Amino acid sequence: MGTPARFTEGEVTRAAKGVRKAGFTRIRISIDPLGNIVIDAGMEPMEDRSRVNPLDILVFGEPR
Repeated sequence: MGTPARFTEGEVTRAAKGVRKAGFTRIRISIDPLGNIVIDAGMEPMEDRSRVNPLDILVFGEPR
């Protein structure tokens, strides 16, 4: 059996909701190797993935 988690899923969810409530439009949550919750938030828009990369069609057979 491993060691108990340093935080719960509920704590991560609560952190995400707090960041959204603060008005940030871009949020990335990760867990660092020491087990800390790391939140990267910003106001800039999300990356536009609507453009089709021709290499994706060549490699995967469809746009990604």
